[in-house]
Amino acid sequence: MDLLNSLLNFGEALLQLAASLFGAVAPWAPLLGWIAFWLLAVDWTVLLPLLLRRGAIVGVALLFVMPILIWGVVAPPPDGVHYLFGLALGNFTGKLVYVTTLTVIAWMCGAVQLSGACASLLRFDPPVALAEAHDAHAGHDNHGHGHGHDAHGH
Repeated sequence: MDLLNSLLNFGEALLQLAASLFGAVAPWAPLLGWIAFWLLAVDWTVLLPLLLRRGAIVGVALLFVMPILIWGVVAPPPDGVHYLFGLALGNFTGKLVYVTTLTVIAWMCGAVQLSGACASLLRFDPPVALAEAHDAHAGHDNHGHGHGHDAHGH
């Protein structure tokens, strides 16, 4: 009987521990999901050259500014100011700090992934070259939608 009571007490303590851990982690779940996405779901070896060499950084800058403007208009803070690190910041300035923090976290996840620190967790397929993908479909020479392959005279 003492053994059964001890096991029941142990089970109850485990449930209380699990509930406490869940209560501590649950508010941080969106941030943990953000970090997991940028660290494990994005292939930074493909994304970084697109951002830096192909001009996609302009799109990223727009995606950086638009949430600040929309969020600032849709959900202003109750007091009209954000209190961050002991400072009282205006609505749009506070939103700028939040969005900048999320952007820096995303870029830091990219730096960690590119450093190879989480290489054992990543399995990205190598990108297929566009020409290989185009040549791979059946009936390439005579597909009937008028590329004019034979009109070039070669």
